[in-house]
Amino acid sequence: MRKKVVSFGEIMLRLSTPGFTRFVQAQNFDVTYGGGEANVAVALANYGLDSYFVTKLPDHEIGQSALNHLRRFGVDTKYILRGGDRLGTYFLETGASQRASKVIYDRAGSAISQMQNNEMDWSEVFAEADWFHWTGITPALGETARECVVEACKAAKAANATISCDLNFRKKLWSESEAQKFMQPLMQYVDVCIANEEDAEKSLGLKAGSSKVDSAKLEEKSYFEVAKQLQQIYGFKTVAITLRESFSASKNGWSALLLDDKDCKTPYRSKRYDIQIVDRVGGGDSFASGLIYGLLSKENTKDALEYAVAASCLKQTIPGDFNLVSIAEVENLAKGSGSGRVER
Repeated sequence: MRKKVVSFGEIMLRLSTPGFTRFVQAQNFDVTYGGGEANVAVALANYGLDSYFVTKLPDHEIGQSALNHLRRFGVDTKYILRGGDRLGTYFLETGASQRASKVIYDRAGSAISQMQNNEMDWSEVFAEADWFHWTGITPALGETARECVVEACKAAKAANATISCDLNFRKKLWSESEAQKFMQPLMQYVDVCIANEEDAEKSLGLKAGSSKVDSAKLEEKSYFEVAKQLQQIYGFKTVAITLRESFSASKNGWSALLLDDKDCKTPYRSKRYDIQIVDRVGGGDSFASGLIYGLLSKENTKDALEYAVAASCLKQTIPGDFNLVSIAEVENLAKGSGSGRVER
């Protein structure tokens, strides 16, 4: 029987400058769709799971286009509400070398930010669900979105679904104090906590020693300690932290660590990859989806982590938010085939 996984969040219209052009140069934009939880839903559907996405989309042609985009990749859209005035939008300028990428949001008043908790039958959503995934982006969208996240977590826990949360702090959406006030109490529902180098500090108040996120140097021991603290304070079954070494916008080092109550009772760091970045947007989401798939299908949690890191490495070579790779491609990379030679 295939596993049922549920993701809840926002899908947005993405308008990106062609190639590496700047906003002030652009005379047209490339159009696609994406968003943290939507990216996870697409990847999980691609891996063969029964992937359901919960959101609210405006009942007009742009909303329908976003819905069709999800369906194109096999996501079940039966729990998507229609209504509200607009679809959130974000603009992307892809950086290169020492010039960083830039994102500009235009999502205030989007349909999901106006979603009311009583519009959704959460017990129906989580009937026979194996997994629920959400991120710190959704509650940052407003008070009603926060109410929906709380009720979704309660319903998922009542259904005995495993709950994962990618902390995903977004400073353009809310402050650190706002995030911590909401996120800390909600961690009681979370089984699998996913974070990057700064999320644990911004969302939960735990700092990784002297490491700096804008540096190419990472203090591995500091992140091991953060993982241990997260597990001790919140009782997470699994803690996963992605580790990005930013040499430039074009070249990153990529790995992750895992701490759990099974195969990684002491922190375990994955294989490390040097990535020539094509599009890093969705990199964390591809890690989260790879980890979810790995934890549901692999024999041990170390293999699950290696799958997640390899999947995310490949995603960052693909334009767009979604990770459009096959299981075989990920497993080949995880086993060591990373030469990039032409396959004939």
